[in-house]
Amino acid sequence: MITALRRVLFVIVIVTIWEIISKTNLFPTFMFPPLLIPNDPGGVTVLSTLVNGLISGQILGATGMTLGRLLLGFSIAVILGLIFGYLIARYKWVDDTLGFFVTALQSIPSIVWFPLAIVWFGLGNVAILFIVTIGATWTMTVNASTGFKNVPNLYLNAARTLGSSGTHLVRTVILPASVPHIISGLRVAWAFAWRAIMAGELLGGNGGLGYLLDMGRSLQSMDLVLSIMIVIGIIGTIMDNQVFLRMERSVARKWGVGT
Repeated sequence: MITALRRVLFVIVIVTIWEIISKTNLFPTFMFPPLLIPNDPGGVTVLSTLVNGLISGQILGATGMTLGRLLLGFSIAVILGLIFGYLIARYKWVDDTLGFFVTALQSIPSIVWFPLAIVWFGLGNVAILFIVTIGATWTMTVNASTGFKNVPNLYLNAARTLGSSGTHLVRTVILPASVPHIISGLRVAWAFAWRAIMAGELLGGNGGLGYLLDMGRSLQSMDLVLSIMIVIGIIGTIMDNQVFLRMERSVARKWGVGT
């Protein structure tokens, strides 16, 4: 309760400071639009633009398009990351080759891949999907391989003694023991994928939240830009706190390290 109150008060302070600055005329209204109270009767505010965009369906449609692309690219990245991570943990020669290569690729920002994506796939959904996938795969691979490598030998030896091997061993021992690392990988990979899709849609997307951001920039409509930023922040907060954080806490309690 105290934490929630502190957060609410902090948001109120930020909004108040923003409103005061927007009313001082230090910046033109189109550059620093008010959040709640228009500077002139009938003037624009970020809240009114956000509400109108939701009612008209413009923001909801763009959000659905962005999330659809994001979920598809993220799912592909998770599958590839788990496969690569297992191979790196299982085979020394894969660790020495692909593992080393993945470490290098992880340091490359996903936006750097965009020129290559345009050449290979052209401007469109495939290029954006490529950017999202490439942005999340390597982080997922690193976390998954770390989890697989840290499975206690005691678990593996006991399972093999009882006759477990192959896919049965992976499904019943290796994957469950690696869950904490995998969930951490999911959380970080989602953040990377979210940033990647924003960059992709800003530069070459047809529709989506990134496209609306670029449209707001072109029209010098900062109220639209800020309203989209609010939507992005809300979605990111919900995913982090209501999905991944709850998953981490659930696993921590199951493993006896949570409260």
